[in-house]
Amino acid sequence: MKPILEVKNLSKYFGGLKALDRLDLDIREGEIAALIGPNGAGKTTFFNCITGIYNPTEGDIIISPPNEKNIRINGMKPNQVTRKGMARTFQNIRLFQNMTVLENVMIGRHSRMSSGITGAIFRPKSTRQEEEDVIKDSYAILKKIELTEFVNELAMNLPYGAQRRLEIARAMATEPFLLLLDEPAAGMNPMETKRLDDLIVKIRDTEKISVLLIEHDMKLVMSLSDRIFVMDYGKKIAQGTPDEIRSNPSVIKAYLGEEFDA
Repeated sequence: MKPILEVKNLSKYFGGLKALDRLDLDIREGEIAALIGPNGAGKTTFFNCITGIYNPTEGDIIISPPNEKNIRINGMKPNQVTRKGMARTFQNIRLFQNMTVLENVMIGRHSRMSSGITGAIFRPKSTRQEEEDVIKDSYAILKKIELTEFVNELAMNLPYGAQRRLEIARAMATEPFLLLLDEPAAGMNPMETKRLDDLIVKIRDTEKISVLLIEHDMKLVMSLSDRIFVMDYGKKIAQGTPDEIRSNPSVIKAYLGEEFDA
């Protein structure tokens, strides 16, 4: 499997604090990978660097979208990174709470629309058709994520687990080849977590979207991941299969006895 994301010697400084320290990792086509580590290890900073929220101090971020040449995305804005095919969710839910479930997904489709200001003003047939297609496409995504029962509900009225899945649906609406999930199981009960587990596998297998997730739920991580990367104090201290990570002395030491048995 070819790498679709390669990160080389990535560092990020905040004044005298080195949040990321020469980090190397790659995500391969068709895999589910996990990034784990103690709180403050730099995991979300890493996500922010590769999605354009932060500009790295050093290093290279290279993506390989389907049927395209390698692209170095350092310095690109978040909307540009999204258009290149990387979409993300956030640790804290960031839905448009006063908009409907369907409207939230339609916003995700905006990055793939071609109508500009002129189209919005004069509304030619092509613009009207594109708007109809956005509604149909958004509804189709909700069907895949099993959220059609809430299609006209305000996002704020959804159960917690459904809100998490709606964030994933909105990210999928951007047509990513790589989906980045920041603690998607946070706050979920066991039933919601199992449903999330099944959904992530479904996204990989049926939509052909690779997944990289940050997660503290070790049972979820061990059951889902093809490979796991472990960070501590901004550095990558280990990588490997779930079995290799579970028994790695460096990982055990970094977690100071945290349970890795799945």
